[in-house]
This record gives sequence, structure tokens and C-alpha cells, in this order.
Amino acid sequence: MTEENSQPAETGKDFIREIVAQDLAADTHGGKVITRFPPEPNGYLHIGHAKSICLNFGLAEENKGSCHLRFDDTNPTRENDEYVKAIEADVRWLGFEWSDHKFFASNYFQRLFDYAINLIEQGKAFVCDQTADEFAAFRGTPTKAGTESPFRNRSIEENLSLFKKMRDGEFDDGAKTLRAKIDMASTNIHLRDPALYRIRKVTHHRTGDQWSIYPTYDFAHCLSDAIEGITHSICTLEFAVHRPLYDWVLENLPLPQPLPKQYEFGRLNLDYTIMSKRKLLQLVNEKAVWGWDDPRMPTLSGMRRRGVTPESIRSFCSTVGVTKHDALTEMALFDHCLRDDLNKRALRAMAVIRPIRVVITNLPENYSEDLEAINNPEDEQAGTRTVPFSREIYIEETDFMEEPPKKFFRLRPGGEVRLRYAYIMKCEQVVKNADGTIDHLECTIDPDSKRGGATASRKVKGTIHWVSKTQAINAEIRLFDRLFSVPEPDKDKSGKDFTAFINPDSFQSLPNCKLEPSLSKASPEQRYQFERTGYFCVDEKDSSPETLVFNRTIALRDSWSAKQAKQKK
Repeated sequence: MTEENSQPAETGKDFIREIVAQDLAADTHGGKVITRFPPEPNGYLHIGHAKSICLNFGLAEENKGSCHLRFDDTNPTRENDEYVKAIEADVRWLGFEWSDHKFFASNYFQRLFDYAINLIEQGKAFVCDQTADEFAAFRGTPTKAGTESPFRNRSIEENLSLFKKMRDGEFDDGAKTLRAKIDMASTNIHLRDPALYRIRKVTHHRTGDQWSIYPTYDFAHCLSDAIEGITHSICTLEFAVHRPLYDWVLENLPLPQPLPKQYEFGRLNLDYTIMSKRKLLQLVNEKAVWGWDDPRMPTLSGMRRRGVTPESIRSFCSTVGVTKHDALTEMALFDHCLRDDLNKRALRAMAVIRPIRVVITNLPENYSEDLEAINNPEDEQAGTRTVPFSREIYIEETDFMEEPPKKFFRLRPGGEVRLRYAYIMKCEQVVKNADGTIDHLECTIDPDSKRGGATASRKVKGTIHWVSKTQAINAEIRLFDRLFSVPEPDKDKSGKDFTAFINPDSFQSLPNCKLEPSLSKASPEQRYQFERTGYFCVDEKDSSPETLVFNRTIALRDSWSAKQAKQKK
């Protein structure tokens, strides 16, 4: 199922916003709207998280509430401060702030421990000695009831003693768990005496070695919501089956009323993309990509490095909307939102990425002229810039053919084109090297064909861009494409690992590109449209004053879909 034809969701029209509006009207939470974005700091955020960020922070902004940034740091085996800092940077980059509402689940470890003691004292939790394999075997299947643990009926006193010994580090990892005592015959497998605590003798990135036991997500998350006074706990659809456990924990502990409620929406899935942090980490660890911020990655840091704007991501999330079902969204929709945003904000410039030298023979050797060029026709405030013109220029290799097909309206022997912002130019001669390759073209210009000249209105069918050879700056240009060659690389029926579908043409480096001199002072924050080529930005990580590196954010047109259609034929 695709959503490429989705329309932007009107604020207040999706089902989550309707629920919030109804709660406000009924004064369910005293007129408050408090949401949260609760990432686990075990990887970098990707565009799927952006949908949740935009929804949670957006709801808070729209209703004059607050959104908490809460790190679910309950699994110290995979978490660290690098990820915390990266997540904070990504949320800010998207345009959202949490003020003094930054929290960690680890802030509540003592309170969570005390709540677990309360459940034991009520006879609603017990310490279990089953191994992980035994736990799974006794749990049953979706169609077959589970079997009670032989340790389920320990006395409250024994459970309290064992749980405190677990906290004090007296048992090995995996030796015991604390489990809720609910219903092993429940049709919801998550209610079959789920684990609430497990032993992890691992140093925590915030609490050090203070704790030997850590709460599970299902136990920590709902209680963190309650402690913080969250009114609307918004999760993706896969957590719907966890909601009965969420409610059970809250309803069986002495907590302030009203209790938070969980609501689920369809997660964002994009074709030709992986949306699993575990699999993205695999790509990083196996060096299939440069790192989390590889411009081909769907991570927010990778997209930022490639030149994607936060405005385009927010527009995309709004366009996809909030639904009650999962769907596979076509990358073409994201590309449309990105192009639409960049077209409005990107400064225009001329860059020749595969240069061929041209000598204009009817100009003197040291000829130099400054021409006026428009910075952005979509933005009147962007103004103009000066571009130098000289006797020798560079044009794109693809803008010349010795034996062109019909309807080739660029340069050919004896043919004419207009140079952007400059003159009409005619190819007089092709000069070749000894091996038959083209060394340069010898051309002439119509000196009266420039704007304001006697033949300025003379029409030719082709217009091409160019760069003065004398003033050109050298740069490396990196071209990126889809990281995967199939729409759903992690669901392919061939049985191959998803890494088998990495697109070998997803990256190309062009080291000897020629750019107009204004780009020597290009800002990493600024996006540029290289005319007739695509949108680009400076690679802040690899670029330097001595070696400029530009990343292509996106081509001007959707060449991928055309290429895929051609291959199918």
C-alpha cells in the first residue's frame, strides 16, 4: 500500500488530534496536553522517528502544552552518551525544543524499584528462576495457553528477599527475573506473567554501577509516563498489543489520577529504505556505509549531511498524515517535498561536473567580462550575483555530441546553443588527442546576442550552463542514490540478507569538477541548485578551504523511477 497521493493533514483532523480535542473539551486532564518523545539511546534517529517527533511536539505546540524528551535508558548493554547527544541534536535540528522537560528513565530507577516492591507486597509479582529458554517454552504460543512457572507461588516474604538480593548483585546475569503475576492463559501473550526486571551487571552510562537490575520497557515506560503526568502517550502501531499491560501496571499501583492513556498510530515506512536501528547499526558495524551520518542513510544526521532541510521533513510528515494503519510510502513522495522546499530556498549557481574545455576563438586571449546572474527566480529578495566570462570555458561533456540523435538540442559540430546568461555559441571544430578523445572544442560566439544586444532576441533551441576556465574553482562532487535496489530489502522473499540488496551505484565521486567562483565561500548551511544538475550542499565533515566537497541532495527530476520503469521493460 502506498501513500504517494496523500494530501497534507489539516491540523486537528487526524484521529489523534480529535482525541486530544475531545479530552480538552471534557476537561479530562484539567485542560493539559503533555506528550513525550521517548527514544532509546542505542542508535541514531531516522526519518521514521521524525514522524513521531513532529506529532508529539506538534500536538504540544498546537495546544499550548509541553512535550517531554525522555530517554528510555533501561538497557545499558546498548546505550551510551554519544547517542543521547546525537538525538538531542536531531530533535533541535528538526525545529523543536523541550525547555526544562528533558528526562531519563534512569531518573526514576529508585521509584520504579519501589513500585516493584509494592507489586510483590500485593502478591502481584514474583521472582522467577527460569532460564530464558524455559521462560519462552512455558509462555506458550498465540493459540496455546502458557504454563505457570514452578516459582509462581513463592511467598511474598521470599520474593521480597530474593528481589532485594537481585538488586544487591548476589545473582548472576540471567539467573532470575521479576515477573508480574497476571494470566498465563490470556489470549494476549504479553499478559502471560511478563518480566518486569532482569539482572544486568553492566555499567550504566548515567548511574554507573549503582544498579545490578534494570526494569523492562513495558514496566518503565508506563510508570515514567505516570510520574511525569503525561496525558497522551502516543506510540506506533506495534505497541497496541502492549497496551493491556501498560494499563495493568498503572491500574495496580497507587498513582495520581487521571492515569495516562496510550494511543497508537501507523509508523512511517519508506520504500528502498531500512527503518530498523538494529539493521542500520549492522550497516555501520560492517562498514557497508561510512557511518550513522552517511548521506545515503535514512538517519536524520545522514539526511542533514546530504543537505535535506528540516522544513522538507516536517512537510513530508504532514503530507503522509497520521493514520491507524501501517503503509509503505514511496520515496518519490519524500523527494517531491524535498524538491518543493529546495526550489524555494536554494541559491542558483553554475557547476560543470564532467568538464569539457571550450576555446572561443573570436575572443582575445585575455578576454574577461562580468555577467549578471539571478540567485533564485523563486525569491525576489535573493538578488543577483556576478559570474565571470572568458575566452576559455568549461561545459558539460553530456552537452556535446559529435553524432547526436534527433531532438538533441544541445551543442553539436556546426550547431548553436545559448550559454546561460551569456551569448549564443557555435561549435566550429572538434580538436582531439592522439588517442581519439576530445581535447577541446573550438567555438565562436555571436557578440550581439547577449541581453541588450542587436541579436539578443534570436532564438536557438538549447541553453546550457558553463564556467569560466580562468576563474573556475575545483571541487569534488558526490552523487548519491537509493541505498537499496529493491523496495523492501528486509522483506524480500528470496531469503537473502537485506545487505545483499545494497545498490552498488548508490555513491559516485567526481573529483575534478569546475564551479563558478562564488561557490568558494559556500556555507554548509546554505543549499544550492547547480543549474540543470540538482541540489547540492557543502559536506561539512570532509570539505575544507583547500578541498571543497559538495554532496548532491537530490537531482532536479526523478530519474530513479524512469530507470526502474526502463529496467522492467
